[in-house]
Amino acid sequence: MSGATILPLELVDRCIGSRIWVVMKSEREFVGTLLGFDDYVIGLSTHSSEGTPAGYKKTPLAKTLLNGNNICAVRCAY
Repeated sequence: MSGATILPLELVDRCIGSRIWVVMKSEREFVGTLLGFDDYVIGLSTHSSEGTPAGYKKTPLAKTLLNGNNICAVRCAY
């Protein structure tokens, strides 16, 4: 086991250009291609879609900015 530690923002940085799944504190979910991020915001591509606890309904969205304070989890498939 190595002693190297990878910070969360480093992991998100590796996902730029990849499809990600974001779960918000409000239980809404977004899927899209990660365009970029900073300490406060995640930006998704024009092909993002949204789901709610009532059921997953694909709603096409324009470029989307998500407030980082309201993000519960991020999953990347790189």
